[in-house]
Amino acid sequence: MIDLNNKKNETAMLVGVSNRHNPPEEVMLSLDELEKLVSTAGGEIVEKITQHRERIDSAFFIGKGKAEEITEICSEKDIDLIVFDDDLSPVQVRNLENLTSKKILDRSGVILDIFASHARTTESRTQVELAQLEYLLPRLTRRWTHFSKQLGGIGTKGPGETQIETDRRMISKKISSLKEKLEVIKKQKETQRKQRANLPRLALVGYTNAGKSTLMNLLTNAGVLTENKLFSTLDTTVRKVSLSPSREFLISDTVGFIKKLPHHLIVSFLSTLSEAVESDILLHVVDISDLRAEDNIKVVNETLKELNSDTKPSVMIFNKIDLLKDRESIDYYRHKYKNSVFISAARSININSFLEEVLGMLNFELKEYTLHLDISRQKYLSNIYNLAEVLDVAYDETGVVVKFRASELNYKNIINFQQ
Repeated sequence: MIDLNNKKNETAMLVGVSNRHNPPEEVMLSLDELEKLVSTAGGEIVEKITQHRERIDSAFFIGKGKAEEITEICSEKDIDLIVFDDDLSPVQVRNLENLTSKKILDRSGVILDIFASHARTTESRTQVELAQLEYLLPRLTRRWTHFSKQLGGIGTKGPGETQIETDRRMISKKISSLKEKLEVIKKQKETQRKQRANLPRLALVGYTNAGKSTLMNLLTNAGVLTENKLFSTLDTTVRKVSLSPSREFLISDTVGFIKKLPHHLIVSFLSTLSEAVESDILLHVVDISDLRAEDNIKVVNETLKELNSDTKPSVMIFNKIDLLKDRESIDYYRHKYKNSVFISAARSININSFLEEVLGMLNFELKEYTLHLDISRQKYLSNIYNLAEVLDVAYDETGVVVKFRASELNYKNIINFQQ
């Protein structure tokens, strides 16, 4: 995200707008988060500007007078980049760039830039490229091309550096090609999920930087990247957790959610989020040390609703309790959320309680069963060993009689294998 030819990071001004539905204190909190996003992307924040207006200006978003004011500030402080906390229309971007002679970005553009740097798999790289091109297509201006050549920097990582210089027809053709590629990847993933259908599936969801990847690594040694940065994990990782032969499940780590994550970005990453959509249980990880924890919970729930996954069984996992100075927050959330556990994934605190809660929801209560497998079905004996605790095996002339203990779910899977 940082142009290596530059001697310094891009300097940035952040701009937010308040109104009766979005008070100034909320705008400042949102700008604090935007500052983390821009810093993650490689920028250095020099100035934060807010404006109160009940109606957004269709031409400049903040009005021409305010736009002229921030132009003067940018000139005085040698600011390279102006970042708005809300999505801008192509017309607003064009007018602001013409007036300020600065590169203009909104929150979506910054998030996409971070995604471009953190994508590792073919699927996520394809999704990022598609989302970037769909974002850039209506925003193509001569000034974007100028900045991509001269400055590089935030908002120009990935296809932006080369595709901005092509015409709209070529970009549209590329978009179609990427969509076809994602369809192929989607079918491949569906096949993989069908092969894993015999095990219950759990998905880690939560606000970005809540500690999902740290918990994933603790449970599975998955080696998922963990950093104290927003969106440090973009690619979905699926691993098996085996507590015993009869108590196994799959767990997946997903991209973190964030406030003001635009709908078109959620749509672009539907295949990455499919593990959450198709899971049996959601593990909602919350950073309990974050003062905005309740707001973050609300954002995640709203995003899950967009994915039609808000009615799934879930466990609230309040993480980072080691960072709390008192227990008031724990008592508050324990009373508010029925299925809740309080852990520190980084320090392995209270992990057994977390596992007990999960196992209880998975209904791993073991019962004894007896099956008679005739000669033609003896090949399925290995499936019983994989999914249950075998107590006795007796052979006779017609086949084999197997006594075993298994959960109700695993028993159903054993029966399904033989049909």
